[in-house]
Amino acid sequence: MADFKPVFSKDAAFPAGPYSQAIATPSTIYCSGQIPCTPTGEILTLESSTVSAMTELCISNLSAVLKAAGSSIEKVVKVNVFLTTMDNFAEMNAAYEKFFKHKPARSCVAVYQLPKGVPIEIECIALA
Repeated sequence: MADFKPVFSKDAAFPAGPYSQAIATPSTIYCSGQIPCTPTGEILTLESSTVSAMTELCISNLSAVLKAAGSSIEKVVKVNVFLTTMDNFAEMNAAYEKFFKHKPARSCVAVYQLPKGVPIEIECIALA
């Protein structure tokens, strides 16, 4: 058996499909993408919220998953941000930088669409 385990946090959005919120290895935590969805299942939309609030919720979900894995936001080494339009880049970036003072490596790409019709999804890799 491989030396890894699935991670689940009740304090983050429940997975929208057949995957783990993260996979923990002895040295690294690989977090699945988090959309702006509360742990109770409420999905934030541009009609009901802001890109800033959605970014913060995605990162809050990642933080909860990392905590369940024994890690933290401060140990994140790589982030991938998916936006449905680069028009949201500046607002996302302003919210993002509040959480990642240590400036991990990052990619940010525009995609055609995301699950549940959300405009943002964020995933990361952290040290254990």
